[in-house]
Amino acid sequence: MLYRFMVVAIIITMCVFCFIDVTFSEQGALLKTPLKTIEVKESDIQGTFSLILYGGRHGNDIETVAILDYEGDSYTFEPYAPEFDYKIKKGLSGPDALKEAKKFVGFHRSFWRFQLSKILDKSGKVIGYEVRPLYLRYVYGTSDVMEIFYWLKDQGKIKVSIRLTPMVERIKFRKGGEMSSGH
Repeated sequence: MLYRFMVVAIIITMCVFCFIDVTFSEQGALLKTPLKTIEVKESDIQGTFSLILYGGRHGNDIETVAILDYEGDSYTFEPYAPEFDYKIKKGLSGPDALKEAKKFVGFHRSFWRFQLSKILDKSGKVIGYEVRPLYLRYVYGTSDVMEIFYWLKDQGKIKVSIRLTPMVERIKFRKGGEMSSGH
């Protein structure tokens, strides 16, 4: 009996240390504050961009966003996702990148409008833009269905974490993995 207790205690201790290691790895990414985003107007977008198109994997994929990454600066956006979940188009002018981004995020039948935000580094400098779809509120209970965070890493890399909000995720699982827009 004592042997079983010791084995269980060791397993629990190992799990706790694994959790702590994962939670505080990535140089304390979970302890740092994510970069800020602030809504802007389309006319603010100037320059040359790499366009990151995340999601859009199927006709009902609401976990979709576009990121305009300034080319030639010291920052590079990297979605925390498998490479098949996103694609990158390089060398686009601001208007061309924005046009493609709006088309990409606006494909869903419950799309309402897009939200354009600038992404700021720690000093307040604009390092890119986010084009996020907003959906009809009555379909998902909220118009903004995603949590998107930008984490500054070493050597100017920006880790982008994208996920559905917990409320929308619960709706998804309640409907057996397939979300219905009610149409």
